[in-house]
Amino acid sequence: MIKRILILVSGILLVFSAAAPCGEPPRALFVSVIQDPPVFSSREAIVKLVDFAAQAHIKTLFVQVYHGGQAWFPSKIADDSHYEECRKAVLGDPLDFLIKKAHAQGIQVHAWLNLMSLGSNKNANFLKKYGTDILTRNLKEKVKIEDFKIDGQYFLEPGDPRVRDDLTKMIEEILRNYPDLDGIQFDYIRYPDVEPHYGYTKANMERFKQKTGLKIIDEKSPVWQDWRRDQVTETLTKLVNIVRSQRPHMQVSTTGCMPYARAYYEAYQDWASWLSSGLVDFVTIMDYSVDLKQFERWITVVKEKTKDLTKVKISVGAYKMVHMPEMFEQEYRACEEMGTTCAVFHYGSILENTGLEKFLIKDTIDGNTKR
Repeated sequence: MIKRILILVSGILLVFSAAAPCGEPPRALFVSVIQDPPVFSSREAIVKLVDFAAQAHIKTLFVQVYHGGQAWFPSKIADDSHYEECRKAVLGDPLDFLIKKAHAQGIQVHAWLNLMSLGSNKNANFLKKYGTDILTRNLKEKVKIEDFKIDGQYFLEPGDPRVRDDLTKMIEEILRNYPDLDGIQFDYIRYPDVEPHYGYTKANMERFKQKTGLKIIDEKSPVWQDWRRDQVTETLTKLVNIVRSQRPHMQVSTTGCMPYARAYYEAYQDWASWLSSGLVDFVTIMDYSVDLKQFERWITVVKEKTKDLTKVKISVGAYKMVHMPEMFEQEYRACEEMGTTCAVFHYGSILENTGLEKFLIKDTIDGNTKR
């Protein structure tokens, strides 16, 4: 009997020792649907992704399923024409196929959604349904739809109840169609941070005046600034609540802008409070600098703001270092030395230059992450 127990325990230990090199923090990978070739274009491309993730000991895939008002899942809220094309190419639901393949390798799949940005898509369903009223705006005159673009994108207004309601319905579509999904990551849950004087839509200003009793809006007023920050948090809270109510064990996360001042004072994104209050399970920090010292400084700031790095993942901007694999390796190793989950942004960059992946694969072959 004792011998059988020892054999069983030894077997379990072998499984865990094979699962990841000793002491290696978990790894994550962003997978964009707009990369070339698209991952959802074929079963072979999906299998290739999962095989790479397994080789590199990546434990979480953030898979983009909503971008520019377009959905890569069945949807009545967003334009799902791309989903239909991929479904025919894959001979089935591509996300469902990916989830099954990933789970067979012990890899989690989280749906990654670019929420408040419609990209440059002026034919998005939101605009067809509501017109430009639901696009956040500054006080400059708007003559044509292109005048609403901010940093080349159309941004939805977080303080518009119609935006919240339709985004909530879209999340319900995902929950309904993918019961085996491990998590949802809300990206672009913020105001634009380029010349950050936005929020001047009719619906948002009326709600602000009714709530505060103020008749005039002062851009520099802390009340107006706090209001916009609250609109982002309230929108996120509504989305999180629908996930928690229907899938209480699903992981819910957001991305977080850096530097922190940009997030809090320009994008009105209070990701530090989202963590401290327990609103989300974790935040993926977009630490996209090609300066190693700045990259490390930003991680230090994150530690000061959160006090608990287990609730944070650090995303390394491989897309900025496609032709600098040595710099990418330095930053990624610096991230792992912090003992937190490090994410690669994104898979398409690795396909563009396989030199970015060499140290990730080599570590798994050597059986230990270099420190």
